[in-house]
Amino acid sequence: MLQLAIVAVIVVVVAMMYNSLVRLRETADGAWADVDVQLKRRHDLIPNLVETVKGYATHEKGTFEAVVEARSRAMGASTPAEAAAAENMLTGALKSLFALAENYPQLRASENFGRLQATLADLEDDIQKSRRYYNAVVRDYNTKIGVVPTNLVARTFGFREREFFEAEIGERQVPKVEFGDSE
Repeated sequence: MLQLAIVAVIVVVVAMMYNSLVRLRETADGAWADVDVQLKRRHDLIPNLVETVKGYATHEKGTFEAVVEARSRAMGASTPAEAAAAENMLTGALKSLFALAENYPQLRASENFGRLQATLADLEDDIQKSRRYYNAVVRDYNTKIGVVPTNLVARTFGFREREFFEAEIGERQVPKVEFGDSE
C-alpha cells in the first residue's frame, strides 16, 4: 500500500511538472504570436511611409531600395533569431529614411508624413513591449527546463529551449548614416 502511495505521489509530481512546462511553452508561443502581430503592423506601414517620402525625394533610390529589401527580409524571417537580425536591419534602414527626411523641410511639414512617423513610433514602442514580454517568458521557460528536477521531465518529454529575440552585438550600436553628394 505504501509503495502504491509513493508511485501515486511521483506520478502526480511528474504530471504537475509536465503541465507547468506545457503552460510555459504555450505562453511562449502566444508571446511570439504577439510579437509577430506587431511586426506585421510595422511591415504594413512601411510601404506607405516609403511612398510618402518618395513623393518628395525622388532621387534617393538607394535609400528606398534598402528599406524595401530590409522589409522583405524581415517578413521572411521564421525564427526569433532570424527575425531579430532582419528587424535590426530594417530599423537601420528606417533610420536612414528618417535621416533623409531631414533634408526635405516640406516633407517634415507634411501632415501625412507626421502621422506615419507618429504611428511608427507607437508601433516601435509596442514591438519593444512585445519583445520584452516574449523574452521574459522564454527566460522562465528555459530556466524551468534547466533546473532539477523539472529538467528530467523536460528531457523525457522532448521540451527544448527557445531562442531569445534580441539584437546581435554589432547591431546594438547606433547606425552611422551618411549621404554622399547627390550630383
